[in-house]
Amino acid sequence: MDEALLREYQPSDFEALYRIDQACYPPGIAYTRRMLRWFLSQPGRICLVAERRGEPVGFLVAVCEGTVGHIVTIDVLERYRRRGLGTRLLGEAERRMVAAGVRTVELETATSNHAAIAFWTKHGYRTRGVLRGYYSDGQDAYWMHKTLVTRAGT
Repeated sequence: MDEALLREYQPSDFEALYRIDQACYPPGIAYTRRMLRWFLSQPGRICLVAERRGEPVGFLVAVCEGTVGHIVTIDVLERYRRRGLGTRLLGEAERRMVAAGVRTVELETATSNHAAIAFWTKHGYRTRGVLRGYYSDGQDAYWMHKTLVTRAGT
């Protein structure tokens, strides 16, 4: 596979990102158009798009608020998974969060999503607890976090 380009989100990407999210997650976990638009409009928002041959194939949305960052979603189309693209998206998002003053990153992931749990654990995220009935379909989520290392090493 030729290397995917990581770039900033543009409003013209919205429908492609919505379709990717719908393809990556089941109903009840995938975002509605309204919710995705809301996250993309938040102050402190980071949205990185991975594209290959001019077409979005994945993306990450995070929100920074003071010293806390929140990963809203990371989505990579199935045929592009297990090639390091999610790791690249996460690494760039974490670099940007550090630059914005974030020290701790939080996220939620379905307790049934074993691939995601393995991905987050591999990248240093640890479970803080279980959020019962977190998703609209009633599924539980793990609440996970990671302390980011700043340039000064703190």
